[in-house]
Amino acid sequence: MKPLDTRTPNNKGSYAALVNEGFRAGQRIAKISVITLVSIGIAELLMGYYSGSVVATADGIDSMSDAMISFIVLVGLRFATRPADRKFQFGYHKVESFAAMVASIGMIAIGVFIAYHSYEGFVHPREIEHPLLTMIVLGIAGGISLHRAFQMRYIANKYNLLSLKTDAKNSIKDGSASVLGFLSVLIATQFGFLQADAIGGMIIAGFIFSVAYVSLKQSSLILVDAWYNPASAGYMKKLVEQKFEGEAIVRSVKLRQTGIISRAEIHLDMDGDKSLNEVEIMLLNTEKLIKSKMPSMDVVLVIPHAKRIVTKNKNVN
Repeated sequence: MKPLDTRTPNNKGSYAALVNEGFRAGQRIAKISVITLVSIGIAELLMGYYSGSVVATADGIDSMSDAMISFIVLVGLRFATRPADRKFQFGYHKVESFAAMVASIGMIAIGVFIAYHSYEGFVHPREIEHPLLTMIVLGIAGGISLHRAFQMRYIANKYNLLSLKTDAKNSIKDGSASVLGFLSVLIATQFGFLQADAIGGMIIAGFIFSVAYVSLKQSSLILVDAWYNPASAGYMKKLVEQKFEGEAIVRSVKLRQTGIISRAEIHLDMDGDKSLNEVEIMLLNTEKLIKSKMPSMDVVLVIPHAKRIVTKNKNVN
């Protein structure tokens, strides 16, 4: 796994400003996503009803479910911007990860429904009416969905928003599903293979399950504080030991991700004969060093441990 984000703070003065900027950008694109997906979903459902196309109906249901997921993500991002209070003393940042998990569960439910509906269409296939108009609607829907999805992915990657990354993956899947639907209708009408329409719906359900699995796994691990990032831990250890060469040794580094921001707990072995003032200065310098090199670290807790430090030049008892 690659190290954590090591960008320096932007010209607004701090990484906190960048975090808030990311939440605002995420909320804007999520709003656009909800409106766009509802419009596309209604158009595809109407087209599926009039044409009898299973894949158009499946894609319409998929688009409506994606709109619901974008709405959940929007709510999660709004909560994540709230400051810490007496009840949530570490802030609301994990709400963003929780929103991603809820969205993933919703995707699984929709996938099951589409798979069942597609199976029925495969067993009892029927001819598609208005195939040209159906393909036009699916083609336009696919183009719009993919354009919006790549915009969303850019913002999600720029600000490291987990729920928005989930929504972006889901939107890319939605756009790809519309393209797949276009091809399914083309094959069913031009080559006489009517089951192609239902097969397209089944593949869309498979897309949904794959995206849901990855997102559910990532968000649930964050919520239970299961985070394995040896590259970042090693980077921190190297920074601190180079800074205080011969004066301190990093015993361990523990990392915790709380959505868009992270926390670190660093245990230092240092000379037990140092004065309280010297220890305090070392702890403060360690915290400043980590935050300056890794601004995504919202909290850096440094815990000292008294121990004999052996160097090349001297033994400290």
